[in-house]
Amino acid sequence: MPDSPTPAGPAGNALVLGGTGWVGRHVCAALARRGYTVLAVARNPPAAAGGPAFRSLDLAAASTGALARLLADTRADVVVNATDAANATDGWDRTDEELQVANVRLPGRLVEAMAAQPRRPCLVHFGTIHEYGPVEAGTSVSETTVPRPVNAYARTRLAGSLTVLDAARSGIVDAVVLRLVNVLGPGPSPASFPGKLLELLREAADRGAAGLTVADARRDWLDVRDAAAAVPLAVRPGPGVNGEAFNLGSGTAVHTRDLVALARTAAGLPPHALTERESTVPGLGGDWIRADIRRAAERLGWAPRIGLARSMEDMWEAAVPAPGGAPSAGQPG
Repeated sequence: MPDSPTPAGPAGNALVLGGTGWVGRHVCAALARRGYTVLAVARNPPAAAGGPAFRSLDLAAASTGALARLLADTRADVVVNATDAANATDGWDRTDEELQVANVRLPGRLVEAMAAQPRRPCLVHFGTIHEYGPVEAGTSVSETTVPRPVNAYARTRLAGSLTVLDAARSGIVDAVVLRLVNVLGPGPSPASFPGKLLELLREAADRGAAGLTVADARRDWLDVRDAAAAVPLAVRPGPGVNGEAFNLGSGTAVHTRDLVALARTAAGLPPHALTERESTVPGLGGDWIRADIRRAAERLGWAPRIGLARSMEDMWEAAVPAPGGAPSAGQPG
């Protein structure tokens, strides 16, 4: 994208930080459908052509001044922080310093950069359901649940979300936080459980069988496109919206074995194609996650629309090589 300001689309200009990532790509598409002129900002360019305009920036290293110049140059009306929105498993492989930089300092610098703008853009910050920490099985996690994160990843993500919420409640910025459950759907991050499951499905399709380890856990899963669809709805700060957090999920806890069965069916594989071994699998939260999504329904008018079976089918279809050897386009974000 050129350095000169870009004329806003009918709905305005939108910056999506982490816009080439799994969630970010679908957020870009959702905003474009609503008439926004979208710019994806990330360190690495998108893997495929045909997406929104792109600007390369190492967001983890970007100073407050660099972020402020980006906001001013592009005349941003909406800023979405989708960095690391769906790569929770990466948290296990990061040092404490890396987590601080990505999850705490970046939101802090972003808030400072936005506060310095003569025009007041709206910030939508993606958090994670893991910020609440483990909860008792059978309960739903609501926005009033007291956060008790139990690992460095969840603690730093909570700190970043609180930075945004505190700034909004103090009148420094207009912002909301969307806390995501586990996501699935087309184009998963290879580091995520759906991404790893997709690779095993390919192996089973090629070789006739594959083995995987599943946890005796029940967790809430949401299609990535439903997650993205919440962003345009959140871009209207007002009573009950600005300075608030909203949980995004399906409202249902699904056993890992059932999720695997849906994936196997979507790939058209017989039951014996995947050999499951039940064992303890590292996770960023407890063995039970179910989001209470009533606040998002009441105040944003948002609700999940894509079921898990269709989500798995679309994920598999998008990964199947099309004629010529490239993956099919799948379902757009």
